[in-house]
Amino acid sequence: MYSIPDSGQFLSSLVRNIRPSGIRAFFDLHTADDDIIALGVGEPNFVTPQKVRKACIQALSDGQTKYTSNAGMMELREELAVYLSSSFSLSYNPEQEIIVTVGSSEAVDLALRAVINPGDEVLVPAPSYIAYEPITHLHGGEIVEVPTAAEKNFKLTPQALQAVITPQSKVLMINYPCNPTGTVMTEEDWLPIIDLIIKHNLVVISDEVYAELTYGRKHVSIASLPGMKERTIVISGFSKAFAMTGWRIGYACGPRELIAGMLKIHQYTAMCAPTIAQIAALESLRHGLDTKDEMMASYNERRKLFVDGLNAIGLSCHEPEGAFYTFPSITCTGMSSEQFALGMLKEAKVAVVPGHVFGSGGEGYIRCSYATSLIDLEKALERMARFMQVMVM
Repeated sequence: MYSIPDSGQFLSSLVRNIRPSGIRAFFDLHTADDDIIALGVGEPNFVTPQKVRKACIQALSDGQTKYTSNAGMMELREELAVYLSSSFSLSYNPEQEIIVTVGSSEAVDLALRAVINPGDEVLVPAPSYIAYEPITHLHGGEIVEVPTAAEKNFKLTPQALQAVITPQSKVLMINYPCNPTGTVMTEEDWLPIIDLIIKHNLVVISDEVYAELTYGRKHVSIASLPGMKERTIVISGFSKAFAMTGWRIGYACGPRELIAGMLKIHQYTAMCAPTIAQIAALESLRHGLDTKDEMMASYNERRKLFVDGLNAIGLSCHEPEGAFYTFPSITCTGMSSEQFALGMLKEAKVAVVPGHVFGSGGEGYIRCSYATSLIDLEKALERMARFMQVMVM
């Protein structure tokens, strides 16, 4: 007879110590109840536009199911170069400075793996997207949070950045427009930070997956500013603005040496992004930009309604200028963000994400996605208002 081993003993200590996703934990809690209004997961409620789906159906019928180049279809990279130039004043050589990835998430992983040595510090404005910390730890780096404040709309400031820089600092990992706060950085915001980046010889990884989703001002990529293209990896994808989450298609752009390093890893781990997803992305860039803009206008309408509604029921909320999230304060309730989120889920049947999962500065807040229908947002506000009335009593 053989004894049955505890398979957990075989896990890497790095993997064993990674916390499960706080966002997914709350998502899993509400999936069994159809009456719950989900404001937790950042996924558009739109389906991929029909013309994109039709192009892929035709491609499948034509048998376009083979591998592409490791870096992605040249047609797609060329179209991306044109799009980035016209939309964000970014100039990249499609042959050597753009790689197509399995979603922007793979691009983040590749970028961090390509530049981190064990012990390197990765500076991350906080609150921030939850994936940066575990990915950094998996590759031997150390996360150093850069605090941001609600009073300054959660913007990264040069004072906060300077305060955490050490000789071990190597990477500044940024995400603007920001998940979870919806914060947008202007050129004026970036300029003093750029001086510090250059002074301390940092490499920047800029996750710009919400770049198309801004309201009232245009997204400014830090890579478009003087002195930054040579030290910045820009990451984006089609999930959010193009309603293509399930297609898993993203891309990274940057100096050819850094992109070549990322490509080395990519060719051994993913080979190439899914061919059909690349075809869908190409169709979106060629014939889907109008639909993208229509979806953005709809998000803007929802943003205004939801922010006004949150403030009206007593949850103080700064006005997000990008992405599709609000980050209201729940400190008036006296509850922790996790207590509030669990209570909202159980009593009001509204699913939100507690702010503490986004790191330092997130406690006392919740993240709500308004990438859902106006009807559901109105219902959610009504339920949240009733919950707040009970809390006040």
